[in-house]
Amino acid sequence: MIARFRRRFPAEGRGAVFSGVMNEIVETAALHLIKARRAATPGPGLPESCLPMDMETAIGVQERITELLGETVGGWKASVGGADRIVMGPIYTSAIFRTSPCPYAAPASVARVEPEIALVLDRDLPPRAIPYNEAEVRHAVGEARLVLELLATRYADPANRSFSEMLADSLQNLGLFVGPAITGVALEDLPAGFPVTVEHAGDVLFARGGLHPDGHPLAPLYWLANFLAARGRGLKAGEIVTTGSYAKVLEVPLGRPLRFVYGSLGRIEVSFARA
Repeated sequence: MIARFRRRFPAEGRGAVFSGVMNEIVETAALHLIKARRAATPGPGLPESCLPMDMETAIGVQERITELLGETVGGWKASVGGADRIVMGPIYTSAIFRTSPCPYAAPASVARVEPEIALVLDRDLPPRAIPYNEAEVRHAVGEARLVLELLATRYADPANRSFSEMLADSLQNLGLFVGPAITGVALEDLPAGFPVTVEHAGDVLFARGGLHPDGHPLAPLYWLANFLAARGRGLKAGEIVTTGSYAKVLEVPLGRPLRFVYGSLGRIEVSFARA
């Protein structure tokens, strides 16, 4: 698509035209994904005409979806990416749940979840030119909580979608179930690993020695705080940042009382009901 654009428009005056083309790509992609969200049914991938060219365009699609839906951002998912990979997405306030049964708005016979530790801010980290250091970010955290990230894709064939397409769709985020606060453990001492088990009616459905993908839950928060600050957005008090799965994706049954045990840190008791 970029090659076609360059052949069509000369170098002079390209800037304004390119900006218009990019706006059209973002708008079309956002409307495509919103349609699948509202239908609560996975659909086709993005048309070739509006495939995100890069990570920045994909983030632009995320932002435009938020605007068009009129949603407020209550939190974020984040992991430490790399020079060529951004791993983050907004979590809407309307999709953050704290009581059971937890609605699961996806047409599936199971709920797809990730056991994670999330960090809740009690002070703002506003935009600024100078990067935040780790101490400043830690001091903005009010508490850590056990959470389950809810996952569902808006694509019928996610395995065939590019990373930019998946990023535009907030990397499959469907919402967040917030469990109890972690007590008796300082932020710096949150473990890099612990056993994760899922139980139902006394039976163990799943057991694994869990490991944090970035080594520690604070690592993604350090990155996200500076990424959003540099974009002129920042983080706000009350927002909750979930930081990566200790056990990858788990598929658990709907309509059954489940217990997710996070080693000695605590447990979440919840059932999922199709929304």
